[in-house]
This record gives sequence, C-alpha cells and structure tokens, in this order.
Amino acid sequence: MAPIRLLVLGTGGMANTHGLNFSTIPDVTLVGAVDVDIAKVRAFAARHDIPNTFTSLEEAIAWGEFDAATNVTPDRIHHPTTLALLAAGKHVMCEKPLAETYSKAEEMAVAAERSGLVNMVNLTYRNVAQVQKARQMVVDGEIGRVRHVEASYLQSWLVSKAWGDWMTESQWLWRLSTRHGSNGVLGDVGIHILDFAGFGAATEIDHVFTRLKTFEKAAGNRIGEYDLDANDSFIMTAEFTNGAIGVIHASRWATGHLNELRLRVHGDKGALEVIHRPDGSTLRACLKEDVEKAIWQEIPVEPVETNYQKFVAAIRDGHGQQPDFRHAANLQRVLDLALRTEAERRELSVSSRGPRKA
Repeated sequence: MAPIRLLVLGTGGMANTHGLNFSTIPDVTLVGAVDVDIAKVRAFAARHDIPNTFTSLEEAIAWGEFDAATNVTPDRIHHPTTLALLAAGKHVMCEKPLAETYSKAEEMAVAAERSGLVNMVNLTYRNVAQVQKARQMVVDGEIGRVRHVEASYLQSWLVSKAWGDWMTESQWLWRLSTRHGSNGVLGDVGIHILDFAGFGAATEIDHVFTRLKTFEKAAGNRIGEYDLDANDSFIMTAEFTNGAIGVIHASRWATGHLNELRLRVHGDKGALEVIHRPDGSTLRACLKEDVEKAIWQEIPVEPVETNYQKFVAAIRDGHGQQPDFRHAANLQRVLDLALRTEAERRELSVSSRGPRKA
C-alpha cells in the first residue's frame, strides 16, 4: 500500500515530537509543513526532511497532496484549522486541548463524526503503558468496586528554570495570560490529568467542584504585554459515574516535581498506584493477601502502541481509535464546568453530554 502522506500544521516545540514520532512509522511520509513564519517552517522542514513548505493552511489545502494532518498549532487555532482540514477530507490528529471551550470542541466533534474521517486528540499520557495496564486491572475487577480516586499533575517551572526562563520566554508567558488564549493550568494540563484519572480508573466525572488560584508572580502580575492572570493551581473534588469520589489537583508551583502525574485508585478489594515522571513510570498494586498488611508490589508492564501509531493504524484499517474528538469534547465540558464552579461556588453536574467514550 502507498505510504500515508502527512502534513504537519504548526512547527513549534511539540511539532518536533510529532515529526520524530511519525517519521519512525514505516508507512508514513512527511510531505508538507505549515507555519506563518517562513523561516521557522523552512528550518523545521529541513530538520525533518520534508519537501514542501507553506505559510498558510489555505495554501496547503489548495495543493492538497496529503492524506492526513497533525495539528500542532496554538490552542486557539485548533478550531478553525481543524474544521478546514475536515472540510477538505483530511484525517486529523489534533494536539490537546481540542479547543478553548466546550462549544467549539463540540462543533469539532460533530464535524468529525459527520465526515467519517479518522480523528484523534493527542492526549500523550495514554502512551504510558502503566496507566493502560491499571485500567485493564480495574475493568477485570482485580481491585473490586472503585471507591476513591486521587490524581495529581505537578510541575515546577514557575519556581525553577529546568525547562527555560518563564519570565523572558513567550512560550511560557502566554500560558500565564488569559488575553493570550490561556485557561491556565486547568486548561493546559487539566485535560491531561482528567483523562489520566478517568482512563486509569475506568470511569468518568459526573459531578465537579473546583477552586482555582492565581498567585502573584511579578510586579502588578504583568510582564511586558502579558497579564499574568491565568490560574496557576487548581483543586477539584469529583464524583464519578461508577459511584466513587475523588480529588484531582494540579499546580505549576510544585517545587521538587519537574513533571509528574500520579494516580491512585482504591477499591474494596485492592488498590493501584501509577506514577509517571520524565525518567520513567511505575505501576504498584496492593492486592489479595497484601491488603491486610498494606503491602505494595510493583507490576511489570509490556510496551503499548503510541497515539501516533494508533492514528496511522486507524487510517489504514478504517476504524476509529481513542482518544477521539468526542472524548476530548466531553473532557472540555468538565473543564468549562470547573471554571463555572469557581465563579458560582457550587458543585455542578456533568450532564447533557454526547456519547461517552473512554
């Protein structure tokens, strides 16, 4: 079969991850790259051996010699560009979040469903084999009925320069400014930890209450053109569709944690813990006779397919793969409700959603 011809839309930092991952898949050819900055797109194309460059999506669509696109543009650009790609008959992988609001994400999900095209959202922590194994163990009943869930996403780039100097670099400053399209840590990594928790615990959020906090980071909470008003930390209490309750939180002020996701799932017969850090991942379980003495054992895990591989396989097979646009839209609904609960100081129900998929 002919290779799948892939267009890379957007050439920022994450685009390099997409380029490297897709280039390792045998039946994929990177045929084009798009960025409004001609110097950036040419440098990106040279780095990844891509023959064609464009400074607008319209120009690339008019050319049309591609089967699918991976959308790695800034969050606020996902909605118009993805809709244009679907209208042009192209399969789409989109970076998270699918859109800045549920209404836009829902429009994208509906358009994708009507098109019949393959659509996926790159919730990268689905690539963690340990969380996939944990989910299977929950589904198989190894920990009994789930009663309590704890999940956290901890970063420390506001208190360290491990990833760069956020006070001088636009790639970090925009994430702190609502005027520049940021919904803060809730919008940036909230979707990741909600997916990590719900997927690993094999459930979804049914009711939610959230508190958000923005801390002072500079004089007047402003640096140059950036108002630093986006939330830095959030704490969410949740009730899940399987009846469990739980706590989910995230912060950019988590001193000592570069980039750590943690999930604990407690059932009436056992418990699981997944920890994912840049240097590796672990899955531990407390099961059977170990429950009496609270003894935890590490569980060996086999490698799994990545989202990039699943996207390509879905195009080849003609079957949808998770996580798709509908799932990401449902997560965005929870995030939108979380913002409302902060403003209204009350718990809200996640209702009137589209089809539930994990």
